[in-house]
Amino acid sequence: MIITDTHTHLYSESFEDDRNEMIQRAIDANVTRFFIPAIDSEYIEAMYALERDFPDHIYLMAGLHPTHVKENFEAELEIVEKQLEQRKFYAIGETGVDLYWDKSTLDIQQEAFRRQIRLAKKYKLPIVIHCRDAFDEVFEVLESEKGEGLFGIFHCFTGSLEQAQTALSYNMKLGIGGVVTFKNGKIDQFLEQIPLKEIVLETDAPYLAPVPFRGKRNESFYVVEVLNKVAEIYRCTPEEIAEVTTENSRQIFGI
Repeated sequence: MIITDTHTHLYSESFEDDRNEMIQRAIDANVTRFFIPAIDSEYIEAMYALERDFPDHIYLMAGLHPTHVKENFEAELEIVEKQLEQRKFYAIGETGVDLYWDKSTLDIQQEAFRRQIRLAKKYKLPIVIHCRDAFDEVFEVLESEKGEGLFGIFHCFTGSLEQAQTALSYNMKLGIGGVVTFKNGKIDQFLEQIPLKEIVLETDAPYLAPVPFRGKRNESFYVVEVLNKVAEIYRCTPEEIAEVTTENSRQIFGI
């Protein structure tokens, strides 16, 4: 059984004391594919170090996280494009819109999102979308950029069934993480109405740890809890969920 964590910040400072042991814990539990989203240029070297240490398991993305879109975003995007010219990446992300922390940057967040979608099309890569308190604003950009070449993952999906269907209409798969295990998470109430071929699993470690670890540091090993909950919802075996969601991730990332 191969389990894929499609979104995990393994370079996070939260793992400074036990990073290798934490990753090995996941590998020992059959979580052997880790897709690593970018934040901004400050984390590039840490991401490359991860890849050097675990070359058979780590797959990097390039991008600029919406909460790190500041006045210098154009310079940051130039760095992203320079990286794309120099080496292989598996997605552009994470990108999108976050209005939870700062609504004043909406215009430049949407502009950075739009430019990263265009980079993804240019390099024939998927996008990985971050959306917090911003479904309408994200859908507005996707609507303007829809069409051939637009595909990817709506990371950490927490919306309604209607919003899920809208996301799918833009050729996105839904990233399902710890929220599916929360009593107030709500997505468990309609997830079975989404075809299994449209979802992938993730942790977003070190954030959003699933039950029974909620409130603690998340880690990629805990994607097993997400897997088990999704298996329960779809009335499948964990092995079936692992197989289908890993195949879904291969379709998106090309590996």
